[in-house]
Amino acid sequence: MAPEHPTVPAAISDPVNAAILAVSEDRLQGFQSDPFGEIAARSGVAVDVVMERIVAMLRAGTIRRVRQTLMATNLARGALCAWQVPGDKLDAALEFMFRDDPFSGHIVIRSTDAVTPGSNYRLWTTLKVPQGYSLQKHAAFLAQRVGAEAFRLMPARIVFALGVGHVRRRTIEPGERADVPAEPGVGRAAVARAYRAQARV
Repeated sequence: MAPEHPTVPAAISDPVNAAILAVSEDRLQGFQSDPFGEIAARSGVAVDVVMERIVAMLRAGTIRRVRQTLMATNLARGALCAWQVPGDKLDAALEFMFRDDPFSGHIVIRSTDAVTPGSNYRLWTTLKVPQGYSLQKHAAFLAQRVGAEAFRLMPARIVFALGVGHVRRRTIEPGERADVPAEPGVGRAAVARAYRAQARV
């Protein structure tokens, strides 16, 4: 006698689950107001089945989490920043940026074994400022505050999102290409502005 509530398949080998994952792993772009509905539309699986299967795969540990990822580059302007700070001020500069500057992150002091181009820039950070504020002005403020002799802002000129696509890629032959080139995470106008800004530095 069959059970009244049969177990919902949770393996990726199940064709319905594979169809859902082939879309949800890396085929959705941007923020989706109805992600489950979008997965259903693209996979051909009813939305209630999509949600049932995702819950089953979560509970079974087949997938670890469900989330939408926001591109931080869309939320605030940012750049990698190299700082030329005298050796006797390095530790204090790191400490200030780590503890007292909310816009600095990934703060490291690089070790250098030889004199090479750029080796005098030993303090490296990432820097982000809220929309409407100037990276250049905030970096200049930090330089004055920590005693940096020079700094170099290196904003990303173009960003690509690398998808997961484990299930979908099983059907792709080695060396096979997509029909269209990859779309970068920033528009052409933003890239042009970044190049012009770099040319003025």
